[in-house]
Amino acid sequence: MMAMGGPHRIRHAAGPWLGLALFVLAWELALEVSHVRWLPRPWEVLLGILELLRRGVLFKHVVASLFRVTWGFLLAVGVALPLGFVLGWNRPASRALSPFVQMLRPISPLAWIPLSILWWGVGDLSAIFIIFIASAPPLTLAAMNAVRNVPAVYVNAGRNFGLSPPRLFQRILLPAALPELLSGMRLTLGISWLVVVAAEMLAVNSGLGYLIVDSRNAGNRYDLVVAGMVFIGLIGLALDQAMAHVARRAMHRRDLIGEEGA
Repeated sequence: MMAMGGPHRIRHAAGPWLGLALFVLAWELALEVSHVRWLPRPWEVLLGILELLRRGVLFKHVVASLFRVTWGFLLAVGVALPLGFVLGWNRPASRALSPFVQMLRPISPLAWIPLSILWWGVGDLSAIFIIFIASAPPLTLAAMNAVRNVPAVYVNAGRNFGLSPPRLFQRILLPAALPELLSGMRLTLGISWLVVVAAEMLAVNSGLGYLIVDSRNAGNRYDLVVAGMVFIGLIGLALDQAMAHVARRAMHRRDLIGEEGA
């Protein structure tokens, strides 16, 4: 079985690299056939990445973007999840506040940029505020729906055992709502990363979004523009995989606690 598993694992690991190689090859062939000159070739983008590394600016911009995403997302988690739990559990509160959350959700986060600059100036606070505004409504709705989708039989069973409201939340509601809640957090983290790059093009003077705009303005350096786009994609993928790993660990821990409680 090990002999059969070895080639399978190799194919599984090589799949993404093969897809990347095919994409780069298609990119090069498309430029060769079309004779487009303004779009950089793959090797030019690689040289652009090496130039950014040599100048020491890439790390600075990556850290700036991750700093803003981390604080904006964590602030949204701290505010939106408790609010979503309350709205999902308390019907009168939901009727009063849900329309407000639903009204905020379709407003583009970029529409808040003029106000954020007016309130916070050009800097980190503006970008963090925009990320918070982008993340809070979907996180609130995710938590609210996760609580509402907990089967009533679970809640009734907890009440029959005499669980207090805090224990009912800890032992019944949170474990049952965890899969949907983690899925919502994973999607919202992707939104946060998407929004910070757009906000950095307008509201700050550092970060990967700013790097793209600055490279465009500094003599049409499209090799650096695409290099910034490559790192945006790579970091976005890394954030998504990290959140998926956290979700798997959380679900595993929940299952272990459930087995111990049984």
